[in-house]
Amino acid sequence: MKNKYAYYLLLPGFLFLTLFMVVPIVLTIGSTFVQDGSLTLAGYQHFLQDTYFLKILWTTLQVSVLTTVLCILLGFPTAYYIAKRSARKKAILIALAIFPMLTSPVVRSFSWMIILGRKGLVNNALMGMGLINEPLDLLYTPISITIGLLHLFLPIMIISLVGVLENIDTDLIKAAESLGASRFTAFRRIVFPLAVPGLVLGSTLVFVGSLTAYTTPALLGGKERVVSTFLYQNAMTLNDWFLASVIATIMIVITFIVVGLMNKAANKLNPKG
Repeated sequence: MKNKYAYYLLLPGFLFLTLFMVVPIVLTIGSTFVQDGSLTLAGYQHFLQDTYFLKILWTTLQVSVLTTVLCILLGFPTAYYIAKRSARKKAILIALAIFPMLTSPVVRSFSWMIILGRKGLVNNALMGMGLINEPLDLLYTPISITIGLLHLFLPIMIISLVGVLENIDTDLIKAAESLGASRFTAFRRIVFPLAVPGLVLGSTLVFVGSLTAYTTPALLGGKERVVSTFLYQNAMTLNDWFLASVIATIMIVITFIVVGLMNKAANKLNPKG
């Protein structure tokens, strides 16, 4: 009986999520299939047949995938190093890792504008060393957006991996090495499979965050459109809420597809769970 009544504790949170998340999403998706009082798929046909729209979607996916891959490559060794330190050093390193999250994305984006601008630190340094004769166009490009998103989401990847890696018993690695396995083999057969849950969680958060981020692409992208800034333009500037709803629905579908693919990858990399 106690367990039966314990489920009532979920009711407030369930009602809150239903009213303020599920219902708006359902209404948004439903509105994309109705135009002038009749059912239609014209919004999706218009989006998928327009090369400009498809270019924006492709740029967004490229930036999101590249940001996720770079976060994995930089975050995994960093998280592994942090996870194997003593409790005191680990606390300090984690605090340093999450410190950028305490700064507003607007401030971080403006700092990268100073660094990547035509008269920024990077161009001045390259020209000072004689490597280039004129400033490079680093700002307002997909590269600048990727750099900003990497700075934004790398701490999330590190934190997601540290929690998993610190629970891996080092005796397992020592046992594998004592049986003749090299360090790389021990990492591939023991550490990596056990780290898959954190890797999948971090990758999902980074990809979805990069896909839906607005402030950083808006400031560092300039006229380089991504899906989030394109959605904002249609909703707030052009007042085309129908097309904005279509774009939002496509973003939701992509998110669910990515989560499903991540789960399948996790099951394949670590079939024993």
